[in-house]
Amino acid sequence: MSILKVARMGHPVLRQIAEPVDPADIKSGEMQDLIEDMLETMYEYNGVGLAAPQVHVSLQLALVGGDEDDDGNPIVRPVFNPVITPTTDTLFGMYEGCLSVPGLRGWVERPVSIHVAYLDADGERVERDLEGFPAVVFQHECDHLEGKLFLDRMKDMRRLAFESEAERFLPIDTMIDGRDV
Repeated sequence: MSILKVARMGHPVLRQIAEPVDPADIKSGEMQDLIEDMLETMYEYNGVGLAAPQVHVSLQLALVGGDEDDDGNPIVRPVFNPVITPTTDTLFGMYEGCLSVPGLRGWVERPVSIHVAYLDADGERVERDLEGFPAVVFQHECDHLEGKLFLDRMKDMRRLAFESEAERFLPIDTMIDGRDV
């Protein structure tokens, strides 16, 4: 396993639309090694998710966290060729950060609940409904597969801050349609 170099904002790989992964390739040793290397990289940099374009691989693969098992342990799922369908017009807002935009946080509002379909690490089709933080993480990581950064989703650039200042001066609350949660 290896820690991979993370592409930072400005690198062209982050603005490309990632190529779909052939389902027949998902169980290959090369793809499984990439998953393991991405997982190690994500943990090294304290991420909650990581998309393949962030490690200079323009494929529709993302590691998506933000969810927990019944014992409260974090779950990180590899997702291939994901499709997201919002299931509500209600928005969930929070300050997001990104390993490819180190040191910055910005206020982003996204649908609070979504339906997702993807192929898992075994190439099996999975469909799930997500709400709140897990839905945000899924949408954030899938944005990378479309060549987008969280900055592209911001409506007010005055709500962009360095992490150190955000921790001191910005509310860490999340909001649903303008209401604290």
